[in-house]
Order: sequence, then structure tokens, then C-alpha cells
Amino acid sequence: MSTDALVSAFDALLSDLDGVVYAGPHAIPGAIEALKALAGHQVALGYVTNNASRTPAQVAAHLRELGAPAEDHQVVSSSQAAATLLADLLPAGANVMITGSAALAEEIRAVGLNPVKSQEDDPVAVVQGFDPGLGWKDLAEAAFVVTSGAHWVATNTDMSIPQARGIAPGNGTLVAAVAAATGQQPRVAGKPEAPLFREAARRLSATRPLVVGDRLDTDILGGNNAGFATVAVLTGVDTRESILAARTAERPTFLIADLPGLYLQYPDIREEQGTFLCGSASATVIGPAVHINGSTNDLDSWRAGCAAWWAAHPDTEIATEPDVVWAGH
Repeated sequence: MSTDALVSAFDALLSDLDGVVYAGPHAIPGAIEALKALAGHQVALGYVTNNASRTPAQVAAHLRELGAPAEDHQVVSSSQAAATLLADLLPAGANVMITGSAALAEEIRAVGLNPVKSQEDDPVAVVQGFDPGLGWKDLAEAAFVVTSGAHWVATNTDMSIPQARGIAPGNGTLVAAVAAATGQQPRVAGKPEAPLFREAARRLSATRPLVVGDRLDTDILGGNNAGFATVAVLTGVDTRESILAARTAERPTFLIADLPGLYLQYPDIREEQGTFLCGSASATVIGPAVHINGSTNDLDSWRAGCAAWWAAHPDTEIATEPDVVWAGH
């Protein structure tokens, strides 16, 4: 592996899970070996997940079953980030109503707060996280507490959650129900907000973390929101095309094919009179199109294309897909 490996410029890797480490029940090819190699580069490893229904210990056990290096403390969940956020807001021992799983209640208790289940327990805050057993009465109880003026924190606002039978409503849909009833909006601890990533960096004592993820709207946006460097991998949701089209807030610092790409030397990207050069590829923006001189299979072509298109559109709040014109096509 190169001594100029991309990851060597950082002191920690904050990794997403699904689409980066594993896909479904199986590890992504090369991912486990790449994670194990971090120790040899003196790079700490943390896992960041929006999943609030499993404890970090359960997530770590799953990762170890796949062969990945994972101690319980290396997994940082949105439940932990929410608990830390509330601990900063409330006095020790304050009552916090749990609208979510037992794992969420455990994290609230771990920071010295007292988890309760009802408005009758006089909670000064409500924390809402995903639990498939939640029903109308639970959401109503949360609405009562929010309406009373209590602090409201959501672990995450993911609108969907993948299940074996397909896509199901996520925590965001349950949060939206309480928001619709109360006219209030919660503080969000998980992706794409900054607290989850900052909590992970704090636990690793990292000052130069690199966030790696497969989704622009959660991983990359969240890492950017935290002020960290970000790297997008192409083993999950987002593609070369969607990354090229990304709105400003969701643009990654780096683009690699997969986790083993962390150990390659990242190419310099430079501009010469409006043309962006990366390796043997180059790209120029003309009107609504980016003209790329390079192979469609060469990641340097896409890196050059991104640099050119993003420079031409430095501040956009919506994804803007250019026409891509390949030299010689």
C-alpha cells in the first residue's frame, strides 16, 4: 500500500455501515481488509449509524461476525448523540420521556438522565427514535409533552428504512406525525446533522477525521455539516452521475470506488485556463454540458468532471445534472 495513501492525512475514519461495510447480510468485497489495515496507518476507526433501535454493542457484535474490527465503544449511534445533546441541555437526573426503543432509554440513562414513559412523570424533554412497536398512543404522548413546552430531540429523520420485504416508513415519518400535530420541529442528533459526527470524533479524540459514506444526503452532508473532510464510495446508493450533479452542501471532498481506495494516492486536480486536469483526464464546462476527455471507466475522468462542473456552479441548493459529452463519442 502506498505511503501516500489518502487515509494517511487523517487521524480517524468515521465510517457509515450499510453500503460501505456491508450490503444486506454480506460484507462488501475488500471492505473488511481495508478496515483492518487502518491500524497500520495509525488511523482510529469509528462507525456512525442512524440506527436507534439497536445498541452499539449489538451493532459491534454484527460487525465482528463479518470479520471487521469493532469494539463496542467504536460504534456511535444517533441514540448516543441524542443523549449527549440532552445531557448538555438538562440537569443531571432530569426526566426524559422515551418515544422509542429500550436501547434509546439505555443511552439516556447512561448520561445521567432519567428515562420515563408518560407525561404523568413530568418529563422536561422527549427523545424520539425508531422502534417498530411504536403506536398512536406513543406518538400522542410525545405530542402532549412537546406541546407543554418540553425540549424535543429526534435521533434521526430518515423517512424510509429498508426491510426484507421492501422499503418501510422510517423514524422521520413518525417524527413528522408529531410535528404535524404540534406545529413544532425537533432538534436532530443523527445524520445529516453534525452532532453524531462530532460525538464520534470526540470519542476517538480525533482532530482530523475523514467521513466515508455511500449517501450524499446523510453521510456526506452530515460530514460536511460537521466541518470534516468527506469521501464518497461507489458501493452503495449514490453513483458517479448523482455525485457529479450534487448540490453544494452534499459534495464530497474525495471520490473513491470502495474502501480499498483509501490506500491509494489521491490524484492532484488542477485547473489550466478553465480546464480541470486529473491524471490523464481533463474536463471543461461549456454551457449546460461538461466535456470530459477520458475513459468512462476511469474514476479520474469523473473527478475532473466534478471539479469542472462544481467550479462552474459553486453555490447551488438543488442537484443539477449536466449533459456529459465524452471526447470522441
